[in-house]
Amino acid sequence: MLALQPRLGFVILGLAMGASAIGQTPSSPAPANPATANSFAAGDVSIPPVSAPSVSSDAPAIQVPVTVSPAVQLLGSFQPTDIKFDIEDMIEVLRDRRHEGWVLAAYPDPKTGRPLIGAGFSLDLPAREHPQHDLLNPHPFLEPSSAELWSAAGLDSQRLQQILADYQARLDAWSTRKYRSQIKTLPPQINDDEATLLLRVAAIQAINNAKAYCRNFDQLSGSQQMALSQLVYQMGVNLEEFSQFLGLINGDSLPVPAVHNVFAEDAAYWKSVQQSLEQSQWARLYRTRAISVIAMLDPRYNENPTMAERRVGATLRPAVVHRRGGRSGATTQLASSGKSSGTHRATRTRHTRKRKT
Repeated sequence: MLALQPRLGFVILGLAMGASAIGQTPSSPAPANPATANSFAAGDVSIPPVSAPSVSSDAPAIQVPVTVSPAVQLLGSFQPTDIKFDIEDMIEVLRDRRHEGWVLAAYPDPKTGRPLIGAGFSLDLPAREHPQHDLLNPHPFLEPSSAELWSAAGLDSQRLQQILADYQARLDAWSTRKYRSQIKTLPPQINDDEATLLLRVAAIQAINNAKAYCRNFDQLSGSQQMALSQLVYQMGVNLEEFSQFLGLINGDSLPVPAVHNVFAEDAAYWKSVQQSLEQSQWARLYRTRAISVIAMLDPRYNENPTMAERRVGATLRPAVVHRRGGRSGATTQLASSGKSSGTHRATRTRHTRKRKT
């Protein structure tokens, strides 16, 4: 894992990753700085060349645009001390390779057909307005465009345009179904380190928006903060539809003096929060992923993560898929959906770290 400075923002991300090959002339897959060649020794891949102006060896490793959107500037203010869990643990979970969780070429979302890459990073989303309707929550939603996040990760914008052009050419030649069947054979368009940069920026965006969804985010435990951040990463703006869940985690039905104690220790209350997700179609369609995330909402999770997942698994049944010929069967297969792809393996107690109070 590449080293990062405490601030993981637009300019800082680029500087912290200056030891990587990002920002080099796209037609050359080797790192620009010979001293950093070993950083890709284990997993270097060939990037399809695109037309771009040459960069001299004396030029900075990353070209920083003159203007930066307010949303990206706010993302740049993130610090690891803002949360109670280790962001590296969240990144490790999200980049799970077992179910299309780590694809180094653009591929179509199975529902929308829009291009994704890496751990489900969306490649063509426009900047969007996402109003904060909770007058008690001071955190704004940040919805920059895919191009802005791509640049915030320190990647060249012309690379993005070439990847999108290649994606559209394949989509025109293939159906979405055929395209997805070829995922494992697609030539890589980015490498592992670049995909990790994109994932890191998207994870920071998810953490910020998790705070915007939950005014009590700072009172959550580390595992609960990670669970909510994962939900935001997976669902994006679609989490707005989970009104019962959002009402519960915001304590809308509780008197103000009781909120702090409930968030600290009330197992029965958090069971109702879990049930609001267990009853959703999302949880039944993506059962393995849902068990992992929902279990982390249990205030007893850190005592025994495996037991917390078993408790959720005992009540969460796979969705029934109706097949031709009248047959039906349960499925636990996961696929990328909407905002993100990737299966989430069982989490461990190291997902949270103790904080001084």
